[in-house]
Amino acid sequence: MTDRLVIIGAGQAGFALAAKLRALKDTRPITLIGAEDVAPYQRPPLSKKYLLGEMSFDRLLFRPEHWYPDNDVDLRLSTWAEQINRDSKQVLLQDGSVLDYGTLVLATGSTPRRLPAAIGGDLEGVYVARDKRDADLLADEMRPGRRVLIIGGGYIGLEAAAVARHRGLEVTVIEMADRILQRVAAKETADIMREIHQAHDVVIREKTGLKHLIGKDGRVAGAALSDGSDIDVDFVVVGIGVVPNDQLAKEAGLEVANGIIVDDFARTSDPAIFAAGDCAALPWQGGRIRLESVQNAVDQAEAAAAVIAGGSEPYEPKPWFWSDQYDVKLQIAGFNLGYDETLQRPGAREGAHSVWYFREGLLIAVDAINDAKAYVTGKKLLESGTNPDKSILADPSADLKSLLG
Repeated sequence: MTDRLVIIGAGQAGFALAAKLRALKDTRPITLIGAEDVAPYQRPPLSKKYLLGEMSFDRLLFRPEHWYPDNDVDLRLSTWAEQINRDSKQVLLQDGSVLDYGTLVLATGSTPRRLPAAIGGDLEGVYVARDKRDADLLADEMRPGRRVLIIGGGYIGLEAAAVARHRGLEVTVIEMADRILQRVAAKETADIMREIHQAHDVVIREKTGLKHLIGKDGRVAGAALSDGSDIDVDFVVVGIGVVPNDQLAKEAGLEVANGIIVDDFARTSDPAIFAAGDCAALPWQGGRIRLESVQNAVDQAEAAAAVIAGGSEPYEPKPWFWSDQYDVKLQIAGFNLGYDETLQRPGAREGAHSVWYFREGLLIAVDAINDAKAYVTGKKLLESGTNPDKSILADPSADLKSLLG
């Protein structure tokens, strides 16, 4: 028997769990398994400041490399788990080695959806934006005057569009749904963000899908679109969502349904195995959700660490998200799932807006565009369970502070 903790996945959740355990003075041996060849690092700046050349990679590292041996964390890079044997409590790695565990954490994250090879997804010059390798490849492609097609008008696609315009590229975004941000935001937020991108000369084509990419000598050179038009491109960025990395858990016989099923303590259907971050499907208001955010990866992982260290506090998600595009900061508090009413409010400063989401009369989320006061107020209201007076919200001259009592 061993008390070793094995963490599969060295992203935000995996690192946060290891660091929290050490902060809690838990001394059990930890092995952290990462598929990349670099120490754990922040991902959000990859597609923004790092890609723009405004931040060096060493500034993205969570900790200097010596932190791991200094804290008895066995960091294994360029490796990944092939199989979990729950009966023997062992993990088989791709190099054939075996790790015994007392407790296992799955922090396997998610993987960007890619285009099928049948429509040109395997052509050179077609990218996703997820890790350092992706960012390095995109940095080489993003040269002034080149033409990029971005497939998908969600946050990933729009952030890529903003960076590409900043670097002087010609940018076209296609979105097969009726509008951009259809899955994640209200029409009011989408309208504001569309106007911002169009002011930066991004071409946004909604209700327009991809029929297939057009290749030349094995590299993408154009795209045939669903409206019958063809466009010339130099490269393509695909931002059509992610899928949870739950296959390893499924093959091990754990309960899986669009993510690894966990309880309020981040435990899977096997009490010796936990899951946290993008790969975990957690309880939420009588159902289950996956929260694809840095904030959730950290908070859930730290809550799981506390339980592993002997605590008994359940994880209570308090979702918040953000997206930086040009000089615009979009901050989101709450989770707008199932909203049936919205209220838009102008901010005190020019270009500031907020969109407030309600379900059955109760506030469930706020989008704040360059409006920190609306974000902070909305977050406090949500965390305290206080429902705002809509007449105050609807009055642009009213002070939001009055909603907090």
